[in-house]
Amino acid sequence: MTTTKNNIAAATPAKPLAPTAWLIDLVLLGALWGASFLFMRIGAAEFGALPTAAVRVAIAALFLLPIALLRGQGPSLAKHWKASLLVGVFNSGMPFALFCFALLTINTGLAAVLNATTPMFGALVAWAWFRERPANWRLVGLAIGFAGVAMLASRNAGLHSGASGNAALFAVLACLGACLCYGISASATRAYLGGVPALTTATGSQIGATAFLALPAIWLWPAQMPSLRAWLALLALGIACTGVAYILFFRLIERAGPARALTVTFLVPVFALFYGAVFLGESITQWMLICAVVIVCGVALSTGIVKPGWPRKAAA
Repeated sequence: MTTTKNNIAAATPAKPLAPTAWLIDLVLLGALWGASFLFMRIGAAEFGALPTAAVRVAIAALFLLPIALLRGQGPSLAKHWKASLLVGVFNSGMPFALFCFALLTINTGLAAVLNATTPMFGALVAWAWFRERPANWRLVGLAIGFAGVAMLASRNAGLHSGASGNAALFAVLACLGACLCYGISASATRAYLGGVPALTTATGSQIGATAFLALPAIWLWPAQMPSLRAWLALLALGIACTGVAYILFFRLIERAGPARALTVTFLVPVFALFYGAVFLGESITQWMLICAVVIVCGVALSTGIVKPGWPRKAAA
């Protein structure tokens, strides 16, 4: 789930289309990215965190590279390879590994809810990098969002049975670290890859992430061969939840515009909670739902998707 999308979206003009067409893409994208947490947990249980992340990005790179070459983007990949490889470390390599590590301890729904804080970290990094101070009401949204995270972590919601409270805390911190990486990659993309075709950035970043994770994954490769179930989970994770999801997201930007495309952030936790409950038997507590609502409200305010309607003074 990458946030280079935030900056790619900001630079891409929208093409009007019937609402039902882009709504289908939006729901499909939310379903795919929600499923990524399910597949990461299944894979990480047998492969380990780093090998799971490495196999995911390698499969995604193998899926996207032929598409990019067939669309004539080979020269663009060659021209921007340094920046796209660097972005890939923060856009995919580090965050995917951190989420896989977290999913060894906390459940998929909690990880997906924490992932929804990504736009808030993007706003903070942009503030630090480009000196773009958010409006006061957006700062209020940041405070609300992080308060929701603190509430969620305070009760160790979503903890796997048998794990300690400290393990849950480290898992939550890993998720937040992944979201910070997404925020850094978004600003880096804006700074170094502005105007570069989205497919080039997506493909180059997956190649970069693969190179970054290759040696650690080989070193930590499991001694026992993972099951067919785990391999199929990673195959679905790399092709559907990464490769196909990228294509859907970029098409969504073209059809509906960047603001509507970014609302997928709110759908991902819904699908992740559903998948976790149905396929993994994970419990959804009332406290998790309350915290999720607080976080979503904070994200909506901090990203500008929802704006307060302050009353205007009447002209004298």
